[in-house]
Amino acid sequence: MKLVAFDFDGTLSDSEMTVLLGERMGVADEMADITERAMNDEMSYAESLRERASLLEGLEEESAEEAYGEVELRPGAAELIQRLNDYGHATAILTGGFDRGVERALEAEGVEVDHIVSNRLPVKGGRLTGDVDGPLIEGTKDRELERLADELDVKMAHTVAVGDGANDLPMLEVAGLAVGFVPKDAVRSSCDVVVASMDRLARVFEERNLLRPTDE
Repeated sequence: MKLVAFDFDGTLSDSEMTVLLGERMGVADEMADITERAMNDEMSYAESLRERASLLEGLEEESAEEAYGEVELRPGAAELIQRLNDYGHATAILTGGFDRGVERALEAEGVEVDHIVSNRLPVKGGRLTGDVDGPLIEGTKDRELERLADELDVKMAHTVAVGDGANDLPMLEVAGLAVGFVPKDAVRSSCDVVVASMDRLARVFEERNLLRPTDE
């Protein structure tokens, strides 16, 4: 068994969750700018996340749920996750994004992962508070990957990390196999291999014997 950990926004999904939420508050452009600066390592992820969450203060919970419902997996992502599950690997999503968006996207495709490590936007009185909490604000993805590997008794050499942005760097640097999914420039040098589609990622997994080729 191997542990395969995916980033979500920008990797498993091209739906930017905070932008979808921001559209309902009329702050989508500000959200996108903050996200881009964070992914290019121009500001800390924790700082960017708190700034984006503060822009959502007062958003009705119902509107937030509508935004979460628009989050979609990339073409081929659900099939790849299912193949990994069927093959007996442990699958995980490590994301600074929000639990409800991840859950809704997986539910829509009828697929599950073994572990979701994510953040959440608190609600009070039916509205978002503008705060954010969870393990991946100040915490880093390398720690969470190492924690999961330890719990599952999987050696770090048998872990795989797939990501695209600066906040994925920690897990990419400690994983046995680091895969960049259309990675930002600051991330590319830390990747063992770079892919631009889920189909290509599946081929990489087949070539490295994580999966059997589908034509066998």
